[in-house]
Amino acid sequence: MAAEPQPKALTRKPVLLNKVEGSQEVVNMAAIVPKEDGVISVSEDRTVRVWLKRDSGQYWPSIYHAMPSPCSCMSFNPETRRLSIGLDNGTISEFILSEDYNKMTQVKSYQAHQSRVIMILFVLEMEWVLSTGQDKHFTWHCSESGQRLGGYRTSAGACGLQFDVETRHVFVGDHSGQVTILKLEQESCSLVTTFKGHTGGVTALCWDPIHRVLFSGSSDHSIIMWDIGGRKGTAIELQGHNDKVQSLSYAHHTRQLISCGADGGIVVWNMDVERQETPEWLDSDSCQKCDQPFFWNFKQMWDSKKIGLRQHHCRKCGKAVCGKCSSKRSSIPLMGFEFEVRVCDSCHESITDEERAPTATFHDSKHNIVHVHFDATRGWLLTSGTDKVIKVGARRLLCL
Repeated sequence: MAAEPQPKALTRKPVLLNKVEGSQEVVNMAAIVPKEDGVISVSEDRTVRVWLKRDSGQYWPSIYHAMPSPCSCMSFNPETRRLSIGLDNGTISEFILSEDYNKMTQVKSYQAHQSRVIMILFVLEMEWVLSTGQDKHFTWHCSESGQRLGGYRTSAGACGLQFDVETRHVFVGDHSGQVTILKLEQESCSLVTTFKGHTGGVTALCWDPIHRVLFSGSSDHSIIMWDIGGRKGTAIELQGHNDKVQSLSYAHHTRQLISCGADGGIVVWNMDVERQETPEWLDSDSCQKCDQPFFWNFKQMWDSKKIGLRQHHCRKCGKAVCGKCSSKRSSIPLMGFEFEVRVCDSCHESITDEERAPTATFHDSKHNIVHVHFDATRGWLLTSGTDKVIKVGARRLLCL
């Protein structure tokens, strides 16, 4: 299907507070230091840096630490100041940062994977370190002893990783487009279920533990909201990017999902609305509106002496229709279509102006985003990109 046009950005734009520059390679991940005017970053140039804002208004490294291999990911726990760093060689190294963020002390290392570490989560409640790697394995270790507790082989290289503390369920998204749910015990795990809704690989996961909803972003440019807690199997699609979805973050207090794309697009979705599932596309040999045959329906073409038409689908009702019966386009925000998509003529007439009201805002970060981090206490949004730059934006981004 041809790429859909992206909606124009609304006039309300994020305020850029600071740009942090100095890394020699891609900044794979970064995080805002809570209660401090600082940023922690890990880069492909093998460096771990803690940037603190000086009186001049500029960020300068208070810590500059070189690792033995490119740094692929990180997880920072503010309560313990524990920094877990994943490396390209499969190792996870753990450090404790000093209270003034001017020193980091190595605690231990885990040989967690056979190749590049993709994602890390440190779970303080369980004292677990969860990780995924390019070796198609999910593993978890005890952060106190450093012992490997268990692992699970995924169907493809895993990117997304989320954990629910209450139920001990872990969510793993992989390059095949599948999401695997595992139940973790202290030294064992069991497969709960798998589900797949993307046509491309899963690139990011985000978990809302309050409403028990899982969000998955994909290289197919879409986001799917999975209703895990409702037990209804509901899957809501969100279509607002025209490139790969790179990273997701969730603002619990405002119920807003923040998604970032490879083209630099930032979309802030209002999830505090009653959204609708997109319909299944129906199969038919002729238009379900005018009964004209589609081009593969040779019998009806011969009987009616008519040339077959190309098949389309209405995004609102899912019916198979011809181009003449679906000449109109409309946005359907409650179905996740923030841009205009093909709808049949009758559905176009039924959609009201209120139903076309947008449920998301669109912004251009002006750099290729790799990762996003949201600080809910201050409403600050951090993005890191392939341009080696870290950007910190102000809370106005989240005003819909």
